[in-house]
Amino acid sequence: MHAKKLDKLVTGILYTIAGIIIAILALLLLFILVRGIPSIDWHFLTGSSSSYEAGGGIGIQLYNSFFLLVVTLIISIPLSMGAGIYLSEYARKGRLTDFIRTCIEILSSLPSVVVGLFGYLIFVVQFQYGFSIISGALALTVFNLPQMTRNIEDSLRNVHHTQREAGLALGISRWETVIHVVIPEALPGIVTGIVLASGRIFGEAAALIYTAGQSAPALDWGNWNPLSTTSPISIFRQAETLAVHIWKVNSEGTIPDATKVSEGSAAVLLIFILIFNLSARYIGKKLHAKLTSAA
Repeated sequence: MHAKKLDKLVTGILYTIAGIIIAILALLLLFILVRGIPSIDWHFLTGSSSSYEAGGGIGIQLYNSFFLLVVTLIISIPLSMGAGIYLSEYARKGRLTDFIRTCIEILSSLPSVVVGLFGYLIFVVQFQYGFSIISGALALTVFNLPQMTRNIEDSLRNVHHTQREAGLALGISRWETVIHVVIPEALPGIVTGIVLASGRIFGEAAALIYTAGQSAPALDWGNWNPLSTTSPISIFRQAETLAVHIWKVNSEGTIPDATKVSEGSAAVLLIFILIFNLSARYIGKKLHAKLTSAA
């Protein structure tokens, strides 16, 4: 009886702690949304930002955030897939593999501001890319690659060994087994990890302050030359993202409605991050259900 009472007491304490944490997070989300949603309208979402006048929008910053996200994923996904497949399917146990995994753990724990300073020294200064989208995307790749690699490796490792044995028993090569059997089976976890990483990339600020820049030049939507600094598809132009814009508005405060812009921008950023996280769960469940029914 004493053990049962102790178990109930400990369980109640754990539920209470979990409830307090959830309540704090819920109140924080509600506070940001309640303060920011009244400031959101079509003009705010599509209009250009203003440095000294009230009534500016976040159109360019919002576009820059999505464009930078796409460029980063184009670089990150092939690298993380290759590294995850190697570590899961081909790497033998030994000092080299342990060293690689240790490096991944260290890189995944680095503060984003450190990655930003690294990106500034290497990509902005050394490679002479300047403050640009490509510099920001490469810095975010360094920042996000360890987590994506670990997620893909874990997803591949969760595929039961009988799936691999079945592929090899049919006479196909190890590489074909990985491509046609293991990866499709691990796809729900891989896609979920990529979508969650997208939310992390979308909301990043510290690493981009030193790499992508703190200004958002006007874009010429009729200019599709990728080498032009005014082209929407150029990766060599400065690109202030939405997260950096929030930091800049709060730190400089040169516009009369800085509080309104900051609150509205924070609410938009939070809404998109929530969409990324919720869609990750939805897509993962749908893919898992589809693959299960097909099997």
